[in-house]
Amino acid sequence: MSMHSSRPTGVRRLSALLGLGALTLTGCGMWQSAPTAGTAPPPPPPPAPVTSAPPSLPPRPFDLGLDGVDPCELLTTDQRSQLGFDREPLPDSDAGFGNAATCSYRNTTAKVGARLALITTESMRVWTDDTAQVEASPVLVEGFPALVIKTPGLDLSCNVAVDVAEGQHLDVLYRDDGGQPPPPVDQLCSGAQRVAEEAVRTLAHPPPTSSETSAPGGSTQRSSESTP
Repeated sequence: MSMHSSRPTGVRRLSALLGLGALTLTGCGMWQSAPTAGTAPPPPPPPAPVTSAPPSLPPRPFDLGLDGVDPCELLTTDQRSQLGFDREPLPDSDAGFGNAATCSYRNTTAKVGARLALITTESMRVWTDDTAQVEASPVLVEGFPALVIKTPGLDLSCNVAVDVAEGQHLDVLYRDDGGQPPPPVDQLCSGAQRVAEEAVRTLAHPPPTSSETSAPGGSTQRSSESTP
């Protein structure tokens, strides 16, 4: 399954053109040089458009760098089972974000899918700049500042972006995968936030690799065999 790119559109908002009508005063077939006593004053100019400021977000509790991280390792087998993902994760990349590493997951029962993208070239603020035509609401994901992102007119997907490190963010796209009827967008946003929470939890506390085993006392040791 090909998941849609999560990069916000770069089309700038167009302001409405404001025009003021010219007021022509006539009398006795001639232009008047001044308004008469009964002439109404021209209407006041319309107020200037207001640009909403980016949502206020708390600082990161600490940094979780994404360099060298495999997005298909951010959801463990148990986490995938809890989230209902019953297909093997599919690695890919997102050319729109500097070939960011991505991984897609599917739930064939609920007919939804998720895609994790590790953005190492742009901060989460890319979703709130002047060219991003989206609705971004601030939330916390495992203590990290994040945004729930809806795209007006697109009700089949929702993004959650998590500020994990300077100039980097985790982007979780959660989307309908053929449900009849498709889930409402708020339900998709809840799914995206849940996936983001699990991914950040794994990123902050990665499980032991297959080459490591737990030793008595809770320490970790390599499972390499000793030679006589």
